[in-house]
Amino acid sequence: MEVVLHSKGFLSLPINPHNRFLNPSHGLKHRFFSPNPKILGGFSLTNNELHKLNSSTLKAKNFDQKDKNLFICKAEAAAAAASGCGGDGEAVFDESETEKQKLLGVEVTTLKKIIPLGMMFFCILFNYTILRDTKDVLVVTARGSSAEIIPFLKTWVNLPMAIGFMLLYTKLANVLSKQVLFYSVIVPFIAFFGAFGFVLYPLSNYIHPDAFADQLLNVLGPRFLGPLAIMRIWSFCLFYVMAELWGSVVISVLFWGLANQITTVDEAKRFYPLFGLGANVALVFSGRTVKYFSNLRKTLGPGVDGWAVSLKAMMSIVVGMGLVICFLYWWVNNYVPLPARSKKKKEKPKMGTMESLKFLMSSRYIRDLATLVVAYGISINLVEVTWKSKLKAQFPSPNEYSSFMGDFSTATGIATFTMMLVSQFIFDKYGWGVAAKITPTVLLMTGVGFFSLILFGDPLAPVIGKLGLTPLLAAVYVGALQNIFSKSAKYSLFDPCKEMAYIPLDEDTKVKGKAAIDVVCNPLGKSGGALIQQFMILTFGSLANSTPYLGGVLLVIVLAWLSAAKSLDTQFTALRREEELEKEMERAGSVNIPAVVAENEDGNGSVGSINTEASDASTSPSESSTPHNNQF
Repeated sequence: MEVVLHSKGFLSLPINPHNRFLNPSHGLKHRFFSPNPKILGGFSLTNNELHKLNSSTLKAKNFDQKDKNLFICKAEAAAAAASGCGGDGEAVFDESETEKQKLLGVEVTTLKKIIPLGMMFFCILFNYTILRDTKDVLVVTARGSSAEIIPFLKTWVNLPMAIGFMLLYTKLANVLSKQVLFYSVIVPFIAFFGAFGFVLYPLSNYIHPDAFADQLLNVLGPRFLGPLAIMRIWSFCLFYVMAELWGSVVISVLFWGLANQITTVDEAKRFYPLFGLGANVALVFSGRTVKYFSNLRKTLGPGVDGWAVSLKAMMSIVVGMGLVICFLYWWVNNYVPLPARSKKKKEKPKMGTMESLKFLMSSRYIRDLATLVVAYGISINLVEVTWKSKLKAQFPSPNEYSSFMGDFSTATGIATFTMMLVSQFIFDKYGWGVAAKITPTVLLMTGVGFFSLILFGDPLAPVIGKLGLTPLLAAVYVGALQNIFSKSAKYSLFDPCKEMAYIPLDEDTKVKGKAAIDVVCNPLGKSGGALIQQFMILTFGSLANSTPYLGGVLLVIVLAWLSAAKSLDTQFTALRREEELEKEMERAGSVNIPAVVAENEDGNGSVGSINTEASDASTSPSESSTPHNNQF
């Protein structure tokens, strides 16, 4: 810290500095807004004498509010009247600076950001749940289709369209402003879902080539039912893809892009976790909405297509929520000021597919982390598609299927909300390793129960019948529990564990490893299960015939997942201990003796230095103002 040199002597200070610029009622404000505040440490140098204080008992943290700090701004030795200082050495403060208004302990300017963002997130997730449940009903229960269409749909339609959209989005981002880009992306989604409910679905019997698909099916055989169904119900498949893109585009790209643009890091740390809790509240409400409109058929007369009526009502809600999202975006852009950003950005390395594969193979730590990501994607896909095939067999009607999915979404939201509250206790009590193993353990146990009911349903029928269930219905319920618990564990434990695993890595490995996993492992995990199922269906003729083999594949993948989690836990713990040891060595070896200015009880100014033990407590303003992340 620099001090002001004056012509009167080595150091000249105002006799009563607080009377000039420190109003006692505003001391806390100046403590935060004044540059480079320092606290008196172990030695004090006054104008008259040098006092040596006991450094072991005099700590910066032990000073109470009665200790008045004198803040001295920077000045050059040759210029006494430098910027920010008066001619007599006193600091000059901006008198126009006022206390920021707060409501319920939160600044009003922050609430103007967080409340609209929370409402937007609720509307987006509300729509996503309705669209996610509806897309499955459409493609699984349609005539000439089944759950076998989903692996082919994800691989050969959804993936190419997602890649095409991101290429188009990149091109548009270069020529359009952020606001125009937002509306250009979200408005086509809203228009399509409205048009589907009121135009495309009512005309589906006229625009779908059912006769041509039947002819091809007779020639190629039933094992090609899935690929041919994509052509047969092309408008439903288009809805499926648009619903999938809503989750990845509107949530990941549009919403989080806006949130990261208008919030500061401190605001994000405080309020982003609340968005996750709010998302699960939206899941509960949207699940109840799907359930309500799916049961409308019971109140309609004979001959009325109840699913068409339900679909129109749900798409009307989706369109309405979409318009609310657009309004909230407009309001934020017009009434919320953007925070100041540093223009200096650190460029992240752009890695191609081959470079990513090479980097993955070179690090055991990154390989284990990649195994976790790929294993989850494959495992959840293997069970989910098989479960949906049984779900169709139990609930062949679109309304019944949709009603069950509404209950499923509500239960998923409640379970995830609860797990998010419990996850903090799990991390604190048992650590990273146990938390990382919970998701594969849950998936393995529920997966074994699900596949056992499918394979051994007939021998277990008498026992299951005593519970008032059939083997098929029992498999549906166990599969639902499997999906609910697996997804809630994924959101509350698996995702935080994955992100925490990057923390102790060095900066180069952290950035390159994340880039490699994003390039290779995420797509591989999502499409790997679909490719396995396609191979099984084309080899054994149907998804039902492939069930025993899918169960075996699931067992192998989950065991590899658990093994990788155990290996990663050992490495993660070692890196954390090494990091803590380095920090302790830095604390022990560093000697920081900054110059400080404080006011003694007699009112005289003094310049001093802080002892080594107290130096940690009196860090730089940038460090002290930034809360440290809790690392497990």
